[in-house]
Amino acid sequence: MNQQKYSIFTTIAMIVGIVIGSGIFFKSDNVLVYTSGNILLGIIVFVIAAFSIIFGSLSISELASRTDVAGGIVTYCETYWNKSIACAYGWFQTFIYYPTIICVVAWVSGIYITMLFGIESTLEIQVLIGLIVITVLYLINLFSYKVGGYFQNASTIIKLVPLIIIAAAGIIFGNPIPVIQNNFNTATQVGLSWVAAIGPIAFSFDGWIVSTSICHEIKNSKRNLPLALIISPIIILTIYVLYFIGISTFLGADKVMNMGDTHVNEAAIRLFGEMGARLILTFIVISVLGTVNGVIIGMIRMPYSLSIRNMFPKSSKYNVVSEKYSVPIKSGIITYIINITWMIIHYITQKFNMLPNSDVSEISIVINYIGFILMYIAVINLARKGDIKNKVKGYVVPVLAIIGSLFILYGGMQNPLFIYYALFCITVIVLALVYYEKTKK
Repeated sequence: MNQQKYSIFTTIAMIVGIVIGSGIFFKSDNVLVYTSGNILLGIIVFVIAAFSIIFGSLSISELASRTDVAGGIVTYCETYWNKSIACAYGWFQTFIYYPTIICVVAWVSGIYITMLFGIESTLEIQVLIGLIVITVLYLINLFSYKVGGYFQNASTIIKLVPLIIIAAAGIIFGNPIPVIQNNFNTATQVGLSWVAAIGPIAFSFDGWIVSTSICHEIKNSKRNLPLALIISPIIILTIYVLYFIGISTFLGADKVMNMGDTHVNEAAIRLFGEMGARLILTFIVISVLGTVNGVIIGMIRMPYSLSIRNMFPKSSKYNVVSEKYSVPIKSGIITYIINITWMIIHYITQKFNMLPNSDVSEISIVINYIGFILMYIAVINLARKGDIKNKVKGYVVPVLAIIGSLFILYGGMQNPLFIYYALFCITVIVLALVYYEKTKK
């Protein structure tokens, strides 16, 4: 039984709240490193990434408007491709995509919480706080979905406060126009190394697809989900570009690169002093927690969505929705265990610097765009069959989405660890295919 309980505002809040969270705060310095401090090139890469998700969202909205069956992108794969691809993509999202994002963003919340309360910021303490954050948010969303939805709405509004303040202060006091003009003159000296900035920016823009996992629980889903998928990316791009210009010109690109993830705190101290900085940090912590919460809302449903299709081990155990809590409790518990496992893996890779200038979240983000391309091709196929009459929606939009995805794929391939990430993801996908074929027989 599907209960439609999330409004269009909650859906937009979920998309904006997941995408705008930690990425923009702790990936801006990575972007500037790849662009050699060139702010203009950074803006260009932000626009390219946004180009991909705006046209991607427009394309996915065509599929979302045609079904409200549980599963989101798993449903789209099953409906417009086949069950094998649906199972493979579902496993990829359940075992790699969702949990790597959750554990990294929860870890980042640990970084900012130690800053806020003046706690010794060791990796161990950051990870421990991250584990507590994941546990608390799981308890909220498993046993009170309404509280989880309210927190998502509130955190989305709150998280815009520091972004808007820092953006405005940077633009007013940082005098960006001459800086960007100078960047224009020196852009050719950077070479093509700036393309690799797509990796961290892809992280900053990632998560919008998570909203499709609750499509069957959105009020008037066939209308509201497509609207949310169209409105949200435009809001996100505007805020990102203004913030990136503001922080980079206010502190200076070199300062941002040298300070790394702590540059936001430095900007807040300069603007408002120690007390004001604490207030901004409080907003940022809530912002990051909102991202973790949004992805958890989506991930809880994944084993359930696969199990109702008999695509998950012991499906009969995980395909049940609790009558008392209106949430698939056992599905949520297994995803919690997956998240804890990934947090341990993340700790090991950070402790021994196994992923330099990277983290486990980047393992799946670029590969995920291959799955998106399949969805965009499905839209083109619908247009060819005559199911989508509008030529722009049926052909132009998905083709532009494919081009954007290919550009992100190319940028991600510049990461020297890409081949290892790809092999790991392919292994999980192959295991899913083997499992599905075995179950089918």
